Amino acid sequence: MSGASLKGHEGARGHVSGGAVYTDEQRAQANMLTAVPVQAPHAHARILGIDASAALAMPGVVAVVTAADIPGENDTGPIVHDEPLMPSDKVQFHGQAVAWVVACDEATAWAGAAEVAVRYEPLPACTDIAGAIATQAYHRPPAQVSRGDADAQLQKSTHRIQGEIRIGGQDHFYLETQASWAEIDSEGIVQVSASTQHPSETQIIVARVLGLPANRVVCRSLRMGGGFGGKETQANPYAAIAALAAWRTRRAVRVKLNRSADMQMTGKRHPFFARYEVGFDERGMLQAMKVQLVADGGWSTDLSPPVLMRAMVHIDNAYFCPHVSIEGLIAKTNLPSNTAFRGFGGPQGMLVGEEIMDRIARHLRLPPHQVRERNFYAGDGSSERNTTPYGQVLCDLPMRELWQELKASSDFDGRMLAIETFNATHAQRKRGLAITPVKFGISFNKVEYNQAGALVHIYTDGSVQLNHGGTEMGQGLHSKMLAVASRCLGIDVARIQIMVTSTDKVPNTSATAASSGSDLNGQAVKAACETLLARMRPVAATLLQCDAADVVFAEDAVFKRAEPSRRLPFVEVVQASYRERISLSATGFYRTPGLSWDPANGKGSPFYYFACGAAVSEVEVCAYTGMHRLLRVDILHDVGDSLIESIDRGQIEGGFVQGMGWLTCEELRWSDAGKLLTDAPSTYKIPTVGEVPEAFRVALHRQRKLPGAQVIFGSKAVGEPPLMLALSVREALRAAVAAFAEGTAVALAAPATPEAIFSAIAALRAAASEASAVPAEVPVP
Repeated sequence: MSGASLKGHEGARGHVSGGAVYTDEQRAQANMLTAVPVQAPHAHARILGIDASAALAMPGVVAVVTAADIPGENDTGPIVHDEPLMPSDKVQFHGQAVAWVVACDEATAWAGAAEVAVRYEPLPACTDIAGAIATQAYHRPPAQVSRGDADAQLQKSTHRIQGEIRIGGQDHFYLETQASWAEIDSEGIVQVSASTQHPSETQIIVARVLGLPANRVVCRSLRMGGGFGGKETQANPYAAIAALAAWRTRRAVRVKLNRSADMQMTGKRHPFFARYEVGFDERGMLQAMKVQLVADGGWSTDLSPPVLMRAMVHIDNAYFCPHVSIEGLIAKTNLPSNTAFRGFGGPQGMLVGEEIMDRIARHLRLPPHQVRERNFYAGDGSSERNTTPYGQVLCDLPMRELWQELKASSDFDGRMLAIETFNATHAQRKRGLAITPVKFGISFNKVEYNQAGALVHIYTDGSVQLNHGGTEMGQGLHSKMLAVASRCLGIDVARIQIMVTSTDKVPNTSATAASSGSDLNGQAVKAACETLLARMRPVAATLLQCDAADVVFAEDAVFKRAEPSRRLPFVEVVQASYRERISLSATGFYRTPGLSWDPANGKGSPFYYFACGAAVSEVEVCAYTGMHRLLRVDILHDVGDSLIESIDRGQIEGGFVQGMGWLTCEELRWSDAGKLLTDAPSTYKIPTVGEVPEAFRVALHRQRKLPGAQVIFGSKAVGEPPLMLALSVREALRAAVAAFAEGTAVALAAPATPEAIFSAIAALRAAASEASAVPAEVPVP
């Protein structure tokens, strides 16, 4: 199969047949042990003592590991060292592991965990953002992004509105829960297999906990059954526990959380609370915006600072505002530490922005899509309406062109009229239609993470081994890297074997995250392949009796550009290069150019380019139940020159559905004591095929190549941006709710569950009834 003909996922056959091997599906070693957690029953408590004697007396229990057993540093924090692997004095959230029981099998380990006696002194706990705000409990000082003078302009604005919104979190609900295997090999090297998006960081954390240099730890990531950001940092503690237990017992150890424990112990998408005040003119044009964002960080810092900052720099979405003041805070609560999730704060920021645009439109009684369109960035770098609040100039943003194309292809105007007719004749059922844009920055917030490496070997039989630093979690990264290598070397994909991601092959890698996996690793693979071609080209030139510049590698052959019919097999040139003692192994490296970011001032150009899209969603809502149906979705998304179109389409569809789940049905609920109540599929509702509309129309926008950004073969990132297209579902629901009664604002919770929709309709009707009951003022003669 040639690179050009690689149409689908390289692991598809293994996935559907069950042949794909994940971390906990490897062949277990003899005498392998299993570790399970001893979980705290309090959200906040002092640990007075741990008695493991009863558990250790049980047949099959080998060890009970506590903080006292850690030979290195008791910390797994990726940014701030504020995250003990196991607490030594205080429990910080309900379900936190205070110890781990290591036993011959899982059933014995869980039975042993039930026998570990822990004495606690309960302490006051903060379990939500409101409580943190009341006590001023924050992880860090406020972050700021600003431009102009928002306060002064608000005073001068023609119209002003203010409001607040609470945004719920979301569980990653990957198919494969957190899993790690560890063993100590004959050389004393700690060998770790982990379901991790960031093998290099997992390597560093394991080394830190064991008190070892990084070269004594090797971390591999076979493949993941989903990650979505939940395995970027939060895989690290479980790898460290497995390694610590293996270090102590000198036997191989596995950790594999069951679904309930995984949901109780891992962080989620950050819940947010936002207050906003906005000034605008009679046409709905933004004049000033002042926003305070508070993210629920949970008990430790984790990745909350960059998540918060990405939210702050995505409130603008596709809209220009001349005067902006955004303040961001991270609430410290006694909940699991919230973490990366597809979009990394961008969805929460954009939701606030879309909430504001709808409020403006309904205040002025204008169509929301019209207000959105009026406020777009110009997008071509030629006017003052092209600079973001943080100072990045937008040079090639196709939003207006894409927006008009989608409105036409979806028959947006015609359907709006049809919905008006439907709503006029149905008292208890209403339909809503909305179109929303997405402008999402591509690159890691932290400049140093925007780098990648690769290692490519060509063997003398013409076969190729490909190593890169990215991880495969079902998103098709390996497939795209095969396509890049095939295209660069001009050979059939069947010649290339992609290898398991491992820190002893490609070191110091960044996480596979931020939608940058293909951009970064693709360029690194390309660099390695180009080095190999540069070495082999003179050899081929000698064989073909031409200049090296005229040599072409393509179609599994090597030929002179002007004489493609006279060609040599690829393997023949490889063998000739070997005879000439030419190295057939090369590393590749890439660093994204032109990035800058000053986190203290909230200024810079943190993104290499922006991915754009838009979606139209149509819903129908029942006033009796608050239930809704998603009738039709039209998406137009810009992926540039797609490396593999079927994979990009899958990412768009999957991202949209996951975003729809976050906004409509995935509701996290905790008890007053901080215990997660929605810790299973029976209580936590993710979207199913029943929620996906039959009319689900996805099209790819064919934008010209970006002039400033040299993206890999003209392709664009597609992992995270489609999730935010689902904001159109929420706005369509708001439009449907608004159709039940007259009103200038529709308060709709996020997620918009049936209960939330029912309450919104009831509130709107009550407000309309109250307004109609007020007698009109009688003029005084």
